[in-house]
Amino acid sequence: MIPALREVDEVQALYLQYLQALADAGFRGDTSPSYASRTVLATDNSIYQVLPQAVVYPRDLRDLQLLAELADREEFHQVVLSPRGGGTGTNGQSLTDGLVVDISRHMNRILEINTEERWVRVQAGVVKDQLNAALKPHGLFFAPELSTSNRATIGGMINTDASGQGSCVYGKTRDHVLELSTVLMGGELWHSAPIHDERLREITDKERRAGKVHRVCDEIARDKAELIAQKFPKLNRCLTGYDLAHIRDEGHFNLNNVLCGSEGTLGFIAEARLNLLPIPRCAALVNLKYDQFQDALRDAKDLMRAGPTSIETVDSKVLQLAMEDIVWHSVSEFFPSDDRPVNGINLVEYTADSEAELDRALQKFTARIDEMIGQPGKSFGYTIARGHAEVNRIWGMRKRAVGLLGNVQGEKRPIPFVEDTAVPPENLADFIAEFRAVLDEAGLSYGMFGHVDAGVLHVRPAIDMKDPEQAAQIRPITDKVVALTQKYKGLLWGEHGKGVRSEYAPEFFGELYPELQKIKAAFDPRNQLNPGKIATPSRASALWKIDGVTTRGELDRQIPVQVWDGYSEGVHCNGNGACFNWNPDDAMCPSYKATRERIHSPKGRATLMKEWLRLLSARDVDAVETARRVREQSFFVGLPGRIVNSLAKMRGEYDFNHEVNDAMQGCLGCKSCVGQCPVKVDVPEFRSKFLELYYSRYLRPLKDYFVGGLEFLVPHLSRVPQLYNLPLGLKPVRRLLERGLGLADSPLLTQKTLRKTMGELGVPFATPACLAALGPAQRSRAVIIVQDAFTSYFDAEVVGDVLRLLKQLDFVPLVAPYRANGKPLHVHGFLRQFQRVAQGNSAMLNELAASGVPLIGVDPSMTLTYRAEYRKLLGDQAPPVQLLQEWLAGQLPHLEQQRPRVRPASFRLLPHCSEQTNATASLRDWHNIFAALGLELQTESLGCCGMAGTYGHETTHRETSRVIFQQSWAPRLSQNNALNNDGGAGLLASGYSCRCQAKRFAGVTLRHPLQGMLAQLEK
Repeated sequence: MIPALREVDEVQALYLQYLQALADAGFRGDTSPSYASRTVLATDNSIYQVLPQAVVYPRDLRDLQLLAELADREEFHQVVLSPRGGGTGTNGQSLTDGLVVDISRHMNRILEINTEERWVRVQAGVVKDQLNAALKPHGLFFAPELSTSNRATIGGMINTDASGQGSCVYGKTRDHVLELSTVLMGGELWHSAPIHDERLREITDKERRAGKVHRVCDEIARDKAELIAQKFPKLNRCLTGYDLAHIRDEGHFNLNNVLCGSEGTLGFIAEARLNLLPIPRCAALVNLKYDQFQDALRDAKDLMRAGPTSIETVDSKVLQLAMEDIVWHSVSEFFPSDDRPVNGINLVEYTADSEAELDRALQKFTARIDEMIGQPGKSFGYTIARGHAEVNRIWGMRKRAVGLLGNVQGEKRPIPFVEDTAVPPENLADFIAEFRAVLDEAGLSYGMFGHVDAGVLHVRPAIDMKDPEQAAQIRPITDKVVALTQKYKGLLWGEHGKGVRSEYAPEFFGELYPELQKIKAAFDPRNQLNPGKIATPSRASALWKIDGVTTRGELDRQIPVQVWDGYSEGVHCNGNGACFNWNPDDAMCPSYKATRERIHSPKGRATLMKEWLRLLSARDVDAVETARRVREQSFFVGLPGRIVNSLAKMRGEYDFNHEVNDAMQGCLGCKSCVGQCPVKVDVPEFRSKFLELYYSRYLRPLKDYFVGGLEFLVPHLSRVPQLYNLPLGLKPVRRLLERGLGLADSPLLTQKTLRKTMGELGVPFATPACLAALGPAQRSRAVIIVQDAFTSYFDAEVVGDVLRLLKQLDFVPLVAPYRANGKPLHVHGFLRQFQRVAQGNSAMLNELAASGVPLIGVDPSMTLTYRAEYRKLLGDQAPPVQLLQEWLAGQLPHLEQQRPRVRPASFRLLPHCSEQTNATASLRDWHNIFAALGLELQTESLGCCGMAGTYGHETTHRETSRVIFQQSWAPRLSQNNALNNDGGAGLLASGYSCRCQAKRFAGVTLRHPLQGMLAQLEK
């Protein structure tokens, strides 16, 4: 491991002094100079990695002013500041070697909604989807649509002048900015809006920074008007960032058009007043299929004549990746498989305020398409998605396209470095043809998608940045693409900002680049705000260069190949930031949502894990080989060293391993990252590997041994449950558990054992002899319940009711003899013990499976272990254990015969988060099962309950667990009680942890889905 001490150089000392001065001045926000925080904020969604000196999280406007005031002091003139929002930039816009100012943690409030005048005032850290969720009840929305809308902040959108789908109708962010509140260097707060010349003269007469800024911008707009008109391209995605062409806008002077797209180089955007639009009442999406991607591009010009709201395009590579992703289950009906390969699709959207208006537009459009089908270069077929719900499902697939491109096999990964070009739409097909020729000549594969209506296409060539020869292609390919965009009268930056690629700004702005420098100098004369981007204040400072900034690949290549392969679950994180999503009803990532700490996100943990591996490798420590040796050692080998190191830890001795461990301990192990991360980052898997090595150097807490051994203890404790349950009711015992073992609110063993219920129902254990004795008719209806410790011993009533229902439905249930599953061992990094348990359990279950009788599990989390951790360890030898609903969905004809015996009822399913994200298709199975019995079922979309095995019972996590529960589950339970006043009778929960958490924090008893069915079944 890495017993490194922190070393503070002169630069770091300066920033530590600055942070101390902030604290002394009354800074109310959070500051973090920790190596972990700096490492996590060193990357975004670009190819670059730049380590900042520290991170600050301002709490309010005054904090932002303090940052700017202090930086204006002479002793801190060398301090540089870089604002950061969602951190999803593809060009390194917010990366800095100075101080990151993360506005998203605290400054994320919606301040005022004016429905009559249709505007909203927000802080810069508000997320776009958060804003639109608040506006939806009012029938309004904030228009610019982004693929990253669930984590992109309004401040980030303003700083990049973001746009996306539908921009030909809705425009860019700046088209909807009414007023901005910006903190300028020195701490001056300026409120900007379009103003008349009289007001402009009043401002320019002032001596403060705002006056100078207005004077400089006004002079440029007047003196260079003719040159600006010649130089700035007439594009939907025009040349933004110090937008000289729109300093004067419709007769007004508008500083906002300079600030929008400025990427934090001119000031801190603190608040914004934004224009709102009515939500279209009706929507439809026509999904056109093409033989060739080039055909889809060329056809877009004709399609635009029909006046759609937007046209998006996706190539065959992105479409194939979507088919392999969980998102495909929600959209596959609109892309039926047939013998004709689809190599490109156009998604053509129509919106209207009435169904009749929408019908007219669709009929006119599809009539034209029908005439063209079969003609060369035209679509060969289409489907129509109608209504916001169906349309949004397809847009959801399209939004994942950016991340999905990173989910390819091998080390060559599609990366953003020329992916944001914009040309006039009529030039797009020819431009892309030459673009593809450049990439084909270089021998690169690539994926493409984008906004053909606006002439913007995102192209991501696949390069292994760890290979110096491949990484060297970045420069020549970029230079060629720059030349191409100029040839076709376009831009290198269509919508994702300039960032490190600002290197080409002087080339595109030409004679006007010195005017940009004047603007930069007026706002930021010492180049302290996000330096190196867009423009410099003088020739004394330079723009960053695409091959002059450290790339992630340069650092990744320091990790040996065998170590890289051994930790493949996390090393390919591309920083797309899907784990930063705002929605509390989205399962990923509960620990980030609760803490708002970037280190407690899948991206944060993957980044720390890679840095940990890199530092180990620098010390010639092979993590894979070390883990192999650890698994061969007995507990007592190295025990004295673990004691010594643990004592040093107690004394506060620094070790980067502790920072990594803090991040890993916060993970719930819910595996939502595996299902929802586009590149399938698997935090629980590499977390287990880290913990195994960490605890080969430090002593484990006692709770780990207790939790890891619980599966082996409960069968013995259950024989006399009172000996376990009664002491837990005593305060001294509970206090001892909390302080000694670190466990709280431990669940009680079920009084009536599963074995007793099996005896009453006549359900046998599944043994080879019992299975051999089944007759053909019994075998066809037989099923084996695979036990797990939690439901069999702490929730045995549920398993008993499952058996009872199966029998009453004329199935033949059997129960597999209890064997520990081993999941708690895996979660806590007991990997040697987990391997032994998994091999033994698999041998028994495979013997039962050989009979041909299906194996099913009751609890989603424990059951999915067989297809995840077991399969990773054992491959094809992992036992074929299905989720209960997956097996029942194969019995629909039999269930339909039972419908006359079932009383009608309506239920709402609260699914387990692992089930939602790692077995998405099984949620549809629940619907089909209930429908077959004549029952209505509505599946709720909600986040994690916060329990996740024993996570919620650990005292160090209890409050975080409560916060997670309050974010999604508590409102849903409260809403149900307010509407139905039924104590949750209509609610069903498939997970043991979820039912336990609902009882613990809300006092609501939830039933398993099969218990809901059983209650409606007439005996």
